[in-house]
Amino acid sequence: MNETIRKDPAALHDDFMKVWGNPRGWRALTIVNHTTIGFRFIVTGGVFFLIGGLLAMLMRTQLALPQQEIIDAELYNQLFTMHGTIMMFLFVVPMLEGLALYLIPKMIGARDLLFPRLSAFGYWCYLFGSIILLSSLLLGIAPNAGWFAYTPLSNAVYSPGPNIDFWLLGITFVEISAVSAGVELVVSILRSRSPGMGLLQMPLFCWYILVMAFMIVFGFPPLILGSILLELERAAGMPFFDIARGGDPILWQHLFWLFGHPEVYIIFLPAAGIVSTLLPVFAGRPIVAYRWVVLAVISIGFLSFGLWVHHMFAIGIPKLAQAFFSVASMLIAIPTGIQFFAWLATLWTGRPVYHIPMLWLTGFLVIFVAGGLTGVMLAVVPFNWQVHDTHFVVAHLHYVIVGGVLFPLIAGLYYWLPHFSGRMPSDKLARWGFWLTFIGFNTTFLVMHLTGLLGMPRRNYTYDAGLGWDLPNSISSVGGFIFAMGIAMILLDILLHFRMGRPAGSNPWHADTLEWATSTPPQPYNFISLPDNPTRHPMWRKPDLQTSIAEGCHTLSEIDHGRRETWGSDPITGKIREIIHLPGNSWLPFFTALVLAVLCISLLLRTYDLALAAVGISSILLLRWSWINGAHPGAAPDATVVPGYPPLHSRTFDSPGLWGMIVTLLADSALFLSLLFGWFFLMIIAPHWQAPEVPPLPWLPLLITGGVLTVAAIWYKRLLRRLREGEGRHLQSQLWGIALIGFVHCLQLIGIWTNSTLTITQTAHDAVITVILMYLLFHSALAAIMTVLQARRVAYDYVGKTVPYEVAVVEPWWLYTTSVFWLGVAAILLLPIAWGGN
Repeated sequence: MNETIRKDPAALHDDFMKVWGNPRGWRALTIVNHTTIGFRFIVTGGVFFLIGGLLAMLMRTQLALPQQEIIDAELYNQLFTMHGTIMMFLFVVPMLEGLALYLIPKMIGARDLLFPRLSAFGYWCYLFGSIILLSSLLLGIAPNAGWFAYTPLSNAVYSPGPNIDFWLLGITFVEISAVSAGVELVVSILRSRSPGMGLLQMPLFCWYILVMAFMIVFGFPPLILGSILLELERAAGMPFFDIARGGDPILWQHLFWLFGHPEVYIIFLPAAGIVSTLLPVFAGRPIVAYRWVVLAVISIGFLSFGLWVHHMFAIGIPKLAQAFFSVASMLIAIPTGIQFFAWLATLWTGRPVYHIPMLWLTGFLVIFVAGGLTGVMLAVVPFNWQVHDTHFVVAHLHYVIVGGVLFPLIAGLYYWLPHFSGRMPSDKLARWGFWLTFIGFNTTFLVMHLTGLLGMPRRNYTYDAGLGWDLPNSISSVGGFIFAMGIAMILLDILLHFRMGRPAGSNPWHADTLEWATSTPPQPYNFISLPDNPTRHPMWRKPDLQTSIAEGCHTLSEIDHGRRETWGSDPITGKIREIIHLPGNSWLPFFTALVLAVLCISLLLRTYDLALAAVGISSILLLRWSWINGAHPGAAPDATVVPGYPPLHSRTFDSPGLWGMIVTLLADSALFLSLLFGWFFLMIIAPHWQAPEVPPLPWLPLLITGGVLTVAAIWYKRLLRRLREGEGRHLQSQLWGIALIGFVHCLQLIGIWTNSTLTITQTAHDAVITVILMYLLFHSALAAIMTVLQARRVAYDYVGKTVPYEVAVVEPWWLYTTSVFWLGVAAILLLPIAWGGN
């Protein structure tokens, strides 16, 4: 792997653009490149931020004076629901994910993310889901039960219209996008780093994003499950949250906050990653205590999943649980404090230069400390009881979210603006924007703490005069308009910047990380050649790195094969293991997301025939998606590589697809465990849990069909082991045999279900069992279908002894399907017997 031969940069660029170039016109919808997709996420998230801010200003106008009637109660309910929903689901998570999608490959020295089509699909799901959700506001039927959609307020009795259905289906659609990005980022960070970049040589921003992505994988499925259950209750009458029929509305709160509190750290960690990236640049020295900061980030990721109940202290949680979650809520202050002191030590021992990004970071340090202190106050149960559901909580939330996320995010946008545009921001306009935002924000929300302590409930659309709330609300409203002026100034600065900003040049901030080794703006391929990167500060160690990369002085600078390639590396050491070939531009992500949007709309309209057709079409598109892989003519039919290079990933058993499957199954398992949690919670806690005298499912047929499934999984595992040993005879016939057994199992499971005595609309007991059966049947059917696909691909020589990776990708699905089947059977049959029910 020669790193010394220099080539003509212009000729290399032309050759690379023939393979990596982005199309124009309508074909721009086919782009899968991470730079474009990340930028689309950022711009779209920014638009939704402005919409959410406009809704906030309407509410502040209504609350500026007592007994105003600018907005009636119903519209106010829709506004505060949509404001919270837009900011939490449509702005902050997609914006930060977009920034990560844009930056991560550049920071780790890769040419793209490892699943480009998945990134594009995630964006279109986000866009279409958001449009569906926002359309409800234009139609006057927006969600009106709060951005948390508590039951029973959100059930069909108290919210009979389509308002909540828009929320449930739109948010679920958007969360598909979030989980897709989570899987993408985890696998790309672990498996596509540049040569020599071990885990402890990664930029800190990559650590933050890696932990955030894992948290998305585990944190979002509980809300996806809760949304599915609530929609089934509303549309099909299945009583998961109805006390009279054995459900419990508190289950919704658990599922929501199992997602909701980790989400606070999901959005905080990337923002903190921006801080840890920018502070060393403007302090002129490496960050202090790199390893301690990494440990703190990982600790926050773990601890954040043990805090959800502190949002539920006022609903009657047992005292022991209150004490445990109160202590856990305080404990997370330790790793947060480690980061904070590392930032302060970096500034103390460096020579800070207060350019515009640094100004925003200083504002963050001030505001986030205040938000953290009120968070510790809310972790104390007696104090929490006093201020629960008051404006004190609103103020704390905004100090944490705006101070802890928006300020670093704007700092990051100013810092990376030269990367997006090749131009520098305006110092004067940017400073005006900062000070108006900083003053307006604190005027709005600092006073709101007092309003809450004076007892003003949140979510009230008006209030009587003489309660002591008049002046604080007026001040908060004035502050809100100053805040809005600051945001308008920032927006004006950014718009003028793209047209009038002075040229930035190469690495204008004298930064240390690898994204500044690309051109500004970057080309679709990022790097013409991929350098070794055994240091955390490559641009400080090799200031001329951008030039040597453009001249092809490093590895993987060949493009005559016509493939999009990047290195595949060891997840721990960064040692090169294979060449990963990436798919090119495709219509499949766009059309698949579009058909799923039709599915979402048809469910809203209760036109189930159209919904069934959409399911069929989307399945065909997804199968076509999986078909164009490996040795397919549209992927990599020619496996020839430069002598001395490792093989293509599709000619190995350890491909990114295998890692993607495993991470996807982690998200899947989080959803299944949430479902089992719901089953156990209702069985133990629900006051009117109704278990039938005779089990609704016969145990012997279930055991028999489980044995059939186990035989298929064992056969598949043995087939793969023989393939690893170089034995590929009868591969196609064996795959057909395994698929046949899988379909037999599915038919048996359908027979057991149809012959059962389940009454899914009468008791939560039977409704939950039905959902478990649906889950198991879906996984079993998909395992059989994927195996049929592999058998067909063997016939076309797309899969075989020399192209084995897809067979290895399907194996974890079979093992997982078998495992959850037996866990499900144990939960619905054996556990009730052991508990004493049947």
